[in-house]
Amino acid sequence: MPKRKIGLSFWLLVAALILYLNYTYSGKSKEEEITYDKFIQLIRAEKVVSVIIYKDDVIIGVYRSGMDKKKFKTPYLDDPNLIGELQTHGIEYTGKTGNKWFSNIIFNFGPILLFVLLWFLMATKMSGGAKQIFSFGKTRAHNATKVETTFADVAGCDEVKEELIEIIKFLKNPKKFEKLGGKIPKGVILYGAPGTGKTLLAKAIAGEAGVPFFSASGSEFVEMFVGVGASRVRDLFEMAKESAPAVIFVDEIDAVGRHRGAGLGGGHDEREQTLNQLLVGMDGFEENTNVIVIAATNRPDILDPALLRPGRFDRHIHVLPPNLTEREEILKVHAKKIKIAAEVDLAVIARRTPGFVGSDLANIINEAALLAARKDKEAVEMQELEEAIDRVIAGPEKKSRIMQEKEKKIICYHESGHALVAKLLPNGDPVHKVSIIPRGPALGYTLQIPTEDRYIASREELSDKIKVLLGGRCAEKVIFNQITTGASNDLEKATEIVYKMITEYGMSKRIGPAVFKEHGADVFLGMDLFKQPHISEKIKQTIDEEVTDIIVKLERETIELLEKNKKYLNKMAEELEKREILLGSDIESIMREEELPDFKASKENVIATGEPQAKEKDNSGQKKDNTGDKTDS
Repeated sequence: MPKRKIGLSFWLLVAALILYLNYTYSGKSKEEEITYDKFIQLIRAEKVVSVIIYKDDVIIGVYRSGMDKKKFKTPYLDDPNLIGELQTHGIEYTGKTGNKWFSNIIFNFGPILLFVLLWFLMATKMSGGAKQIFSFGKTRAHNATKVETTFADVAGCDEVKEELIEIIKFLKNPKKFEKLGGKIPKGVILYGAPGTGKTLLAKAIAGEAGVPFFSASGSEFVEMFVGVGASRVRDLFEMAKESAPAVIFVDEIDAVGRHRGAGLGGGHDEREQTLNQLLVGMDGFEENTNVIVIAATNRPDILDPALLRPGRFDRHIHVLPPNLTEREEILKVHAKKIKIAAEVDLAVIARRTPGFVGSDLANIINEAALLAARKDKEAVEMQELEEAIDRVIAGPEKKSRIMQEKEKKIICYHESGHALVAKLLPNGDPVHKVSIIPRGPALGYTLQIPTEDRYIASREELSDKIKVLLGGRCAEKVIFNQITTGASNDLEKATEIVYKMITEYGMSKRIGPAVFKEHGADVFLGMDLFKQPHISEKIKQTIDEEVTDIIVKLERETIELLEKNKKYLNKMAEELEKREILLGSDIESIMREEELPDFKASKENVIATGEPQAKEKDNSGQKKDNTGDKTDS
């Protein structure tokens, strides 16, 4: 059995025990021991004040000696005349049963036993005493000597994987690069939207290379104590060097790597000291440490430039949301973990989830499995996957929300207005589903799914998108000659698009090809306060007028479009009120003036087969604008 090491906690408890005993016994007056005969003499001399008799043990009391009072004790003798003597002389007496030696043991040795017990518990819980109390400067990174994750577990991200293969080759055989004088990149920063698989990619690098993997979060370095973060960074790099070649992964590095000097309260703070130590650790005086740092962030724009320069994070890899093919691959990876029915077509699900990232797709598969379990099904079917998509996009159904007939009719026309405008416009995305079943905060919603991923948008396409957003409000005007609060979210989205068209995209004739973007809520501490563009009050007024003019013009055109196609609007609203859900195929039948299938059969077959698969649009290097669109009331 290994010998337990006496830690600092033991000596702290010993010191506390000594202080306690010293305090306890220093002020304790000692009892004078007298014979039983003298005790009787004091009673008869009426000097005894009070007596406590412990049967079969001892007699303790107080007697007067001149002007003072003293404590005394004498042995207990089985004297039958003692009580009579005490009563005769009017002395207070108390009899107690039990042995006083036991209470003395508890009083004298109880604290010692308690301290020993506390030390044993602390030593057991803290694994070696109180050393961890003073180990603030030690890294809290998780050390995985063997990582099981490989690129086979990471679906999609093909271009990113190709960029990372060189890093893996170096970690496997560093001498191959060193003999030619080449220097491997010191660091790789993965940036992109949340849920795109940045952390999973970092694990896969360590798993593919078969090297130790040290992972930590950026927030773990910074504490309230000055110098702790820098000490942890040093300790992390020392651990990695001892295990080299190795990978250090820092998740959410923007927590510690933000731009220096951007704080409103001065520049020399704990976070900046931690960042300085990280900079030195990545590109200090040591060469060929064979340690590669991988970092992940959602906000590369706020990182310090010194962190992003060559020699530190040499490679900057943008992890984009998956395209159509990659979404299908991701769905297949997650579908392996659950039972999927044979008729399930994941390609259809991939087409219905544009703009979804890996975490969203994993959530869809998990939600579908939970829904199938609730229905006691043997496997997940398309119906559960379709329902899971709706839950992720719009939230769970609110079956308990009961609407009045008048409100229900207004919502039917509102959602029908969205769907009809989207169907009539040349640049409108196909309508996949229209529903008046409340989900989340929405009383109804219209789901559009594009046939292909888009990365840019023209003025005409944006204008048509705004018209679709205004379609619900315009339908209310056309039918009821009134407007409701149900279009508030639509108006917010439409105004945002128009504002960007004018201030960012240069699509306004009055403003011209100039950018007048205000940072607004994106101000990063104090840095962006000095980067705000100068926008005159005249330009601001012109922008406001242009926003109003464009929205009013598009609203007028949308109303004219609905007036011309009023019969389709009425038919669509009538069927929606009766069925609660209209699929894309139902809308096609309405536009061709065909009879819809039986309502009961339609309710059972709520899963459409999806649009024909379109070829992926290759616009490499272009920023993805938007994909799917959910218009709700």
